[in-house]
Amino acid sequence: MGEIKEKNKIEKKNEIKKKKISLIIPCYNEEEVLGILHEELKKVTGKMPKYDFEFLFVNDGSKDKTLEILKMMAKEDDRVVYLSFSKNFGKEAAMYAGFCNAAGDYVAVMDADMQDPPALLPEMVTYLESGEYDSVATRRVTRQGEPKIRSFFARKFYKLINKISDADVVDGARDFRLMKREMVDAIVAMGEQNRFSKGIFGWIGFKTKWLPFENVERAAGETKWNFWKLFKYSLDGIFNFSNAPLQIASVIGLLFTFVSFIAIVLIIVRKAIWGDPVDGWPSLACIITFIGGIQLFCMGIMGQYLSKTYMEVKKRPHFIIGETNGEDIKKIK
Repeated sequence: MGEIKEKNKIEKKNEIKKKKISLIIPCYNEEEVLGILHEELKKVTGKMPKYDFEFLFVNDGSKDKTLEILKMMAKEDDRVVYLSFSKNFGKEAAMYAGFCNAAGDYVAVMDADMQDPPALLPEMVTYLESGEYDSVATRRVTRQGEPKIRSFFARKFYKLINKISDADVVDGARDFRLMKREMVDAIVAMGEQNRFSKGIFGWIGFKTKWLPFENVERAAGETKWNFWKLFKYSLDGIFNFSNAPLQIASVIGLLFTFVSFIAIVLIIVRKAIWGDPVDGWPSLACIITFIGGIQLFCMGIMGQYLSKTYMEVKKRPHFIIGETNGEDIKKIK
């Protein structure tokens, strides 16, 4: 009789077990906005009593008081887990560290600057619970408040990368998304050194629901992404998910080989028919310089792929966690 009661207690406990949602929040010099974000998270999660939450803050080697603030938050809220890198490894490494250490049934990634509205979380969870989707992602339908030149190049980049690669990157897509555990495990399994998350999300597949929202300005602080950093990040995306630049370099090489062959034939014919007065040295110098520039350009493309191959072969860790309040944390991966 006692065994039956105990069994019933265990079954009842399993029935009421809440699903856990892990929120991964990369942070770099975000001391001004962390308090605002934490208050908003408490407000939103307070309206979702059916779920347990884990706030996984990844401090990416911040030079301000970000780590101190995270420690204070962890003392006040036991849902706060901070992972502090030994140095700045970059946002991609911070996201990967979060994926490797998230314990939730559902896992979300969001920026600390409040440009990813936490108020969308209940709707995102509803779509996942319906069973129709494996992921709920967000995309901006407007770029209000963003410099026009940046918006122009961003749209061109999305069109370009979708044409030359098999990564499905949606225009205006944010990193803010909620995923099932199966999708997170697939992301963790892609242990490549040169990471481009927007491409990875699209490459691994899974059924995704897109939630459009209006662009939101930073709640406080300044953006860490200038035009040059975004440009380099876009190049990383192209080189990581497409070999089109190599194909372009090959086509250019074949084209100039063909042009050179035609030029040789014309020179021989001119010599045979009219003789060959020595002239055209300025134009010849310009042609040589131009072709030399094209060769260096193609070599630069090959160098990019070789450098990325070199980084992959060395197999350095993606991140090193120097300090954390979490348990069973993968500190080096």
